[in-house]
Amino acid sequence: MAPLPKAELVQSSRQLYRYLLRCCQQLPEESIRQHYRHAVRQSFKVHADEDDPERIQQIIKRAIEDADWVMNK
Repeated sequence: MAPLPKAELVQSSRQLYRYLLRCCQQLPEESIRQHYRHAVRQSFKVHADEDDPERIQQIIKRAIEDADWVMNK
């Protein structure tokens, strides 16, 4: 399963959140979709207080790479 297009356009945490939830919609089984939606929400809660722009970009890059891996799994 290919990742969603335009991942390279994700620049903010809000855009990342929407991108990841859209990726979850493409997963084959409801239980898997629920699991990853929950994981996305939890990750955003954990990183909600992050204010370093460089660290935020690192998190965005890593999250997109992880999403691509899950989508191809």
